[in-house]
Amino acid sequence: MKTRILTTTCALAMTAGMAQADYTLHVIHINDLHSRIEPINRFDSTCNAEDNAAGECFGGVARVITKINELREELAGENVIVLDAGDQYQGSLMYTTYKGDVEAEFAEIIGFDAMAVGNHEFDDGDEGLRKLTDNVSFPVISGNIDVSGSNILAGQVDNHVVLEVGGQKIGIVSALAVDTVETSSPSDAVIFTDEVESLSADVATLQSEGVDKIIALTHVGLAKDQVIAANVDGLDAVVGGHSHTLFSNSDEDGLDYPMMVGDVPVVQAYAYSKYVGHLKLVFDDAGNVTEATGDTILLDASVAEDAAAVARVAELAGPIEEMKTRVVADAAAPIEGDRSVCRAMECPMGNLVADAMLDRVKDQGIQIAIQNGGGLRASIDAGEITMGEVLTVLPFQNTLSTFQVKGEAIVAALENGVGQIEEGAGRFPQVSGMSFTVDAAAEPGSRVSDVMVGGAPIDLTKVYGVVSNNYVRNGGDGYAMFEDAENAYDFGPDLADVTAEFISANAPYEPYTDGRITMK
Repeated sequence: MKTRILTTTCALAMTAGMAQADYTLHVIHINDLHSRIEPINRFDSTCNAEDNAAGECFGGVARVITKINELREELAGENVIVLDAGDQYQGSLMYTTYKGDVEAEFAEIIGFDAMAVGNHEFDDGDEGLRKLTDNVSFPVISGNIDVSGSNILAGQVDNHVVLEVGGQKIGIVSALAVDTVETSSPSDAVIFTDEVESLSADVATLQSEGVDKIIALTHVGLAKDQVIAANVDGLDAVVGGHSHTLFSNSDEDGLDYPMMVGDVPVVQAYAYSKYVGHLKLVFDDAGNVTEATGDTILLDASVAEDAAAVARVAELAGPIEEMKTRVVADAAAPIEGDRSVCRAMECPMGNLVADAMLDRVKDQGIQIAIQNGGGLRASIDAGEITMGEVLTVLPFQNTLSTFQVKGEAIVAALENGVGQIEEGAGRFPQVSGMSFTVDAAAEPGSRVSDVMVGGAPIDLTKVYGVVSNNYVRNGGDGYAMFEDAENAYDFGPDLADVTAEFISANAPYEPYTDGRITMK
């Protein structure tokens, strides 16, 4: 096990004796781009040209390119690596239209030194991840997935990588959330192992090869990153993603950058191209971290957009611009769809989508709608609503799915949905046609009570008609109780189209919550 000295006092006391041996590494990082190729607004959805010109937008790959290049220039002659912690895919019309080609193109322009596999890289199966690995020249890594049995991915994803930087070897190990089999679509040939066990083994391998500077590049979320930092011996830092956590020393809503877990600094840079992280690590000659500092950098209008990238984005946007800009309705107020809300409680966007689903099939004997909160990917501001905005909220091309299950399966579904609130899991159920109470302090599996359907207590033995999306109906997000449902039909209209039509029919749409989900 390494010993580390991280206090300022100790670091200063040792400076005179070891100044010549210190090694400084600058780690520039992003995570969870989620196909925000174009700039985003304050709701994390695609920003229109007028607002961007007015300086009201953030991010987009053109700003990411500018900022990373600026940092490289500022740090010329120093030791710099650029990392991506996964989830380049899914979340905008760029992905819906081009299915990963665009993300890979700009990732290659940025020139990452390594990229972690994110769960959404599997949204189009093993083939989707293979498209990424085929189109970038840098390593795409994940140590806790075995792809050797996949005829598509075998040999495409390494466990780890060793980077030569300033005459030193920097080991990069990686792990992907094991529930990816529930949150995305890897094939059965992709085998997952425990994150801590896998990382520990990879660190031990690197140490046996003489590598004494090791960074974990993960896509597991902050809670698991903290477990990793505390339990994987030999790590010098954890650079993470998946939970979209804001670390910032200037934003009062952000966590301290870095977060220290024992002696190990843990960082993340929110999501959606809005921030770039910059972690500075100072090592002594034994490979121990003596200093960990840095911050995330907000990519607001003060960061110029790279001109070549702007031109290329405009070219790519051309074929989808007409669809994006088509006005479908208007909203009387902002429709809240932020993940921090929709994965933890009743939210206006959840009510909108669930209501739209139920309204579409209410004449088919369907009484209940269930929408996973993780399927809602953005908010919508007040005023005109474009089809592009709707598709940013609902980018997965899920279809309406109807089926029949007994009341006991519905209660089990709700328990599954609220079973990981503390982790911000996407399985949280947004509903229509029913109500229930949640005690988040209770043990998972015993959190749901007072389930009502159509104003009456749920009957555990009665068969109910349910509408959801095809992802949930087929067991996604842990909803395995729906996989064998009776009379299942998974090929209804696109959920985004259903939602757009519902908003249009109820324009100007008034977002609301009505207490259908009570949180104790």
